[in-house]
Amino acid sequence: MRVDGRRTDELRPVTIVPNYTTYAEGSTLITMGNTRVLCTATVEEGIPRWMQAQGKSGGWITGEYAMLPRSTAKRTPRESFGLGGRTHEIRRLIGRSLRAAVDMQSLGARTITIDCDVLQADGGTRTAAITGGFTALALALQKLVQSGAVPAHIIISPVAAVSVGIVDGIHCLDLCYEEDSQAELDANIVMNSFGEYIEVQCTAEQQPFTRSNLDALLNLAYKGIGQLLAIQKSVLEKAG
Repeated sequence: MRVDGRRTDELRPVTIVPNYTTYAEGSTLITMGNTRVLCTATVEEGIPRWMQAQGKSGGWITGEYAMLPRSTAKRTPRESFGLGGRTHEIRRLIGRSLRAAVDMQSLGARTITIDCDVLQADGGTRTAAITGGFTALALALQKLVQSGAVPAHIIISPVAAVSVGIVDGIHCLDLCYEEDSQAELDANIVMNSFGEYIEVQCTAEQQPFTRSNLDALLNLAYKGIGQLLAIQKSVLEKAG
């Protein structure tokens, strides 16, 4: 049994609350165990200047990510004087993951910003941000579809993400912080509903890993992401 009593192939308890805030076009509060992330989707007319300068058509989706100072056991200072490398990396990951879910040409000349703010961190904040961020994005797109601004099939495929790793020699799904901090191998996997990979971030923390270890972790991630996609679908159907 793991530190929190789960099976090795078991997700932490997951909830996604839709339309959590009043003003955003789409919003969710996603909870995975003790990790909580507020995700909001803001739709704005117009595209970034760099797209205009390059003559690119279609729209743009970008991700923002931040951790509240007391989302962690000890206060983490706000990044008031410039973003750290980890924050930049996660923002780019969220943006790449969510753009893969949408037909960007059909979005038209619009920008959608997905803000992911970590209220409480207990491991897997970036993967929770992607899973909750897609749900917020889909809620915003539902409104655009209903207004006739974009076509009904603008979403190519739902997207979700999960962490996996090797802890004390055991392959585990959805690591909490205590597991993540002592993992021999830590990976973040992003997939769509077709079973295709959008991102595989895998790092050996101690010793190199084998192909068989990677395959076992990918199989765990496939199972977990399938469950997350089913939760997303249920939430969106009820919210719609």
